[in-house]
Amino acid sequence: MYDKNLHRRRSVRLSGYDYSYPGLYFVTICTQDKKCIFGRIENGEMMLNSFGHKAADCWNDIPNHFLNVVLHEYIIMPNHLHGIIEITGEFIGVVGAGDSLSKNVGANDYLPLQSVKLKHGTSKTIGSMIRGFKIGVAKQVGKPVWQRNYYEHIIRDGADYEKITNYIMANPQTWDSDKLYRKQLDEFNKQFE
Repeated sequence: MYDKNLHRRRSVRLSGYDYSYPGLYFVTICTQDKKCIFGRIENGEMMLNSFGHKAADCWNDIPNHFLNVVLHEYIIMPNHLHGIIEITGEFIGVVGAGDSLSKNVGANDYLPLQSVKLKHGTSKTIGSMIRGFKIGVAKQVGKPVWQRNYYEHIIRDGADYEKITNYIMANPQTWDSDKLYRKQLDEFNKQFE
C-alpha cells in the first residue's frame, strides 16, 4: 500500500509566510551532488569557467522576467551561488499592449494595463524566481545542474543585510573552510570549460 507521507519532504520555508512579499531575501543554491562545475578559486578569487558565465548571465537576467525585482550582491562559487534578491512590491514601468515590457503579459504573467502592487500568487515568489533561474542555467549548460531545493533567509534589518553582504563578498577568500567546499581537481574542472 502506498503511504503518501512516506515520500513527503519537510519544507524549509517559513510556514505561512508569503514569499511574494516585498523585502530582501538571501538565497543559496547548490549544484547537484555539490560538483564544482562553475570554475575554481585561485588566490582567493573566483575564476568562472563557461558554465559559471552562463549561470551569471541567467542570474543577471532575473529582473527581465520579474519586473519587481532588484538584484543585490551575489557570488557564483565552484558549486553554489549566494545572492540577495529584493522584491520591491511594485512593478517597474507600465505594462500594456505594445509596450516593450509586455513580454511578461500572458496566462501566467497577466498584468493589467497599469502599475500594480505585487500579489500574484506563486508565479511571483522567490521560489518561482529560483525555479526559472535553475531551468535557464540547465538549458544553457545542456544538462542537469542543480540539487532539488535551495536555502533562503528573509533579511530582517540593516545589520543582517550587512553581515550577509560581507559573507557573500568574502566567500572566495574563505573557500577552504566553507561547509560547501569540495577538493577541486583541475582535470575535473577542465571538463566543464
